[in-house]
Order: sequence, then C-alpha cells, then structure tokens
Amino acid sequence: MINQPAINRQEITTDFDFYLIWSALVLLSLGLVMVYSASIAIAESEYGESGSYYYLIRHSIYLFVGLVIGFFAFQFPMRTWREYCPYLFLVGTILLILVLIPGIGREINGSQRWIPLGIVNFQPSELMKLLMVIYASDYVVRKLAYLDNWRKGVLPIVALISAVGFLLLREPDYGAFVVVTGIAVAIMFMGGMSLKLFIGVTGLLVACLSLLIISVSYRSSRIDGFLDPWADPYGKGYQLSHALIAFGRGEWFGVGLGGSVEKLFYLPEAHTDFMFAVLAEELGFVGVATVMAMFTCILVRAFSIGRTAAILENYFSALVAQGIGVWLGFQAFINMGVNMGVLPTKGLTLPLMSFGGSSIVVTCIALAVLLRIDWENRQKIKGLNV
Repeated sequence: MINQPAINRQEITTDFDFYLIWSALVLLSLGLVMVYSASIAIAESEYGESGSYYYLIRHSIYLFVGLVIGFFAFQFPMRTWREYCPYLFLVGTILLILVLIPGIGREINGSQRWIPLGIVNFQPSELMKLLMVIYASDYVVRKLAYLDNWRKGVLPIVALISAVGFLLLREPDYGAFVVVTGIAVAIMFMGGMSLKLFIGVTGLLVACLSLLIISVSYRSSRIDGFLDPWADPYGKGYQLSHALIAFGRGEWFGVGLGGSVEKLFYLPEAHTDFMFAVLAEELGFVGVATVMAMFTCILVRAFSIGRTAAILENYFSALVAQGIGVWLGFQAFINMGVNMGVLPTKGLTLPLMSFGGSSIVVTCIALAVLLRIDWENRQKIKGLNV
C-alpha cells in the first residue's frame, strides 16, 4: 500500500460520515419515486388500473428488507467479514452453479439468472459482486509480497476470476461478468500490483471481452446499434434511439414528474435498465446532474474512507471500501453511459435506484459494510478498541 499522510484527529467529531449517508438516502428516495413513475403504465397493463402501485409496493418492500439486512450487516466487525470471506465466496460460487441447474434456476427472457424463492426471485450474480470485493481484498492483503509475481500472486486469482466468469457467461450475464472482473482487477491494482502486470491483465481482459462480443451475433448486433442507432431505429437501435429521444425531450428542467412519454411502452425496461432515461425526460439536466453528483459523492467518500483505513494500517478494510466505491461507480457509469449512448446497450441496473430486489438488498449491505469501515476508523482515531 502507498504511504498515506497523517490524520487530523480534530476532524473526527461524529461517529458516521453523513455525506455518504445523505447521498445514499437521496439516491434511494429518488429511485423509489422514479420506479413508481416509470412503472405505472406497465403495471396497469399487467394488473389493471388498481395495480398501478404494484412495482412501487414491491420496490418499497425490497428497500425495507435491504435496510434491515444492512443494519444487521453493520453489526459485524471487519475482522469477522475477513475471517468468513472464503466461506461466503464458496457459497456465492455454489449459488452461481445452482442457478444453472434446470428445475432450480429460473429462465426469463432467455437468461437463467434467478433462483425462485416463493414470491421473489434471487439473483446470485448481484451477491457475487459484493463477495468478489471482499474476497479479492483479502487475497491481495495475503499475497501482498507476491503481487509482482505472475505465477505466485496473479495467476491464482486470474484463474478464480475465469471460473466465476465462466459461470456468469453460462447464464448468460455479460454485464455482471464485466463488473465482477473489473472489481477484481481494480482491487489488485490498488493493492500494489505492478503496472506492467496490470497492463497485461487488463489487455488480456479486453481481448477476452472483444472475443466474447464478436463470437455471439446478438452482442455484435448491439455494437452495430450503438454505433448508429438511427440506421435501424425499429430493430438494433430501438432501445438507444428511444433513450436518446427521452434525453432530448428532458432539456434543462424536464417535462415534469410523471410526464414522460417514452415510458408509455416506447422505451423497454423503463423501470429497470433504462430508468435513467425516464428520469432525464421528467427531471431534465438538473435531475441527471443531481444523480451524477450523488454517485460522485459516494465514490469520493468511499476512497476517502479507504485512505483513512490505510493510514490506520487496516489494509483489508481499505481495499474493501475502495472496492465498493469502484463497483458502485463503475456500474453507475456503465448504466448512465448506456442510457446516454456513450456505451453499447448492456443490461445493468443503476445501483440504489433501479427496480430489482437482489440489486437493492445487496447494495444496501455493501453500504452498511462501507459505513462499518468508516465507523471503525473513527473509533480507532478516538483511541477506542473495536
């Protein structure tokens, strides 16, 4: 780990980082409002006029469950997370295998990514994002002396990432594969992997991703639709063209909450993958800038918390905090980029905001872990044992 400057102990006046807390609460609250707004039309078409609140109610339940589980996750010290991370990672891997077994995993729209749990479906790939952050952080700390050695330090975790990636691609969940591998490589680099090996691993990853795109027709067609969505606005470029129309209609201040036209069956996945486009249409540039600012704040605070943990020589906690920041920031960047036509279309939710129980619950747990790291930092700065 890189040497860090000293801490000003007088700066620690509270037990929690309220910039982080309020940024997360703003995104969660705005997400709740936008899920309702973006889902009204589809809910009424599926469940009648009386069912317009269907997705709002489910999202509210997911949010409540996520906050409750997050509260309990906060109670566990980071040494406990580190002690049990190999077992947790093993459980996550087993779940990725189970979801592929016919009769256990549930297939929706050609992808087998969910395990039915009664009235809800659980998506193991969302949990694997958090588990990869924790396991990769522990691995890097344990192998710190070998991070410049390909065979002893880098190859074992590359093999592990490849195994997890294979399971994710079997679902298939290309988006989760990109995020999980990106998290692991970023944590290795932040932990001290040499620039030479980092460039080599990144180059290998880019080559594999490119091969995966060109080897499957529907993925390569998405690239074509991304490069020129207007060439085939009713086919390859349908989602992106309507997302861009939504952004164009939003202008500076939007058409008003609830006033989106694109969510009326023009824009697919309006309450999940493309909710950001509906937000842009209804709240305009101001709404888009607010969301970006909140995610930026979370990213900055995560890295600041990690830096403080590194100063206190809690390197595992430091990497977990920064890994969570990379994960949330990277996934938010991909979702926003897809909605704005900066990146090819990919099915990834906007963390803390899009409809989806697994995503909301796991992200709440991740924020609880991040708050726990910050709380432990503050207690140690005050001279208290945790």
